[in-house]
Amino acid sequence: MRHGLTRRQFGSAALAGVAYGSARSVRADEPLQLRCSLDTAPSHGRNISLGDYLKKVEAASNGRIKTELFASGQLFADLDVGKALVQGQVEMACPGSWTLTGFIPDADLFQLPSLYGQPAEIVHKIIDGPAGQAVANSIQQRLRSHVVGPWLDLGYSNWYTTAKPISTLADLKGMKIRNSGGAGQAWRARYVGAIPNTTAWPNVPLALSQGTFDGLVTTNESSASAKLWEAGVKYCLEDHQYFGEYVPMVSLTFWNKLSAGDQKMMTDLWAQNIGTYRANMGAAQTKARQTMESHGVKYVDPTPAQIADWRKGMVADQEQVAKELKIAPEVLKLVVADAGAAS
Repeated sequence: MRHGLTRRQFGSAALAGVAYGSARSVRADEPLQLRCSLDTAPSHGRNISLGDYLKKVEAASNGRIKTELFASGQLFADLDVGKALVQGQVEMACPGSWTLTGFIPDADLFQLPSLYGQPAEIVHKIIDGPAGQAVANSIQQRLRSHVVGPWLDLGYSNWYTTAKPISTLADLKGMKIRNSGGAGQAWRARYVGAIPNTTAWPNVPLALSQGTFDGLVTTNESSASAKLWEAGVKYCLEDHQYFGEYVPMVSLTFWNKLSAGDQKMMTDLWAQNIGTYRANMGAAQTKARQTMESHGVKYVDPTPAQIADWRKGMVADQEQVAKELKIAPEVLKLVVADAGAAS
């Protein structure tokens, strides 16, 4: 029996090898798909910032990465996107830190009494420093996701109501107040005597108009982008109760497919633009208040002395709050140190 290949068999095998190699080359040349899931409307500042970033990534990759932004919860609500990242169902998201607290308790650090009413520079000092890095490390370990860089500002959250005017925290007693998730916001509602309710953002306008709750905790920009005056919002107590942050996250399933060069490119692009994105978000909050006021929403601004007094009252319960939020003692210590004497 002869072993080996005839000339014809050799030629067929060679052609098959070429065909296989060509197919593998085509697959290798196909761009990587980068889908980003957000649950806010296209006009929201987060969507605008991430849309700009994705365009820059696609351009800088020279076609190696194809990006697509899904808004308004088309893919996932923020409350569900952490699990989607773990399971590789989406490549990128930038959820509010408060939606991650079920996985990462330390992400609720913004709800600590020491940070109530604090200026943005204090918040940036904390999240751009060791405390923020500790949360990012936990995200990588527990959500199998890479934090691309410094977090994106949402801005200050305040109290908004439909039927009842509010000028002090005492006015919130007995009201049902929606929040975006996390034990910290629920704690603050109970602290002021309100009843906490958690509803995903895409469902808020309808629920608000139907009287499912009496008011909510959110920001001027989110309120304006969703036209919440049409859902009945009439009053705001702008107490700057906490400074919300979005966390730019890429699934490790996607991140590990990138070359070291493309990983650096994505990291560098975010670092180069985050300052502008944060400034734009701040300007959007200012403009959004003007928009809300133009539609009849009445604002009350507590004095700095009132804010300091309310914070002092909350700080008295800080140890208990940290335990309820399951904030690690070392993270609590970092926050308190960076919050400084203003606490």
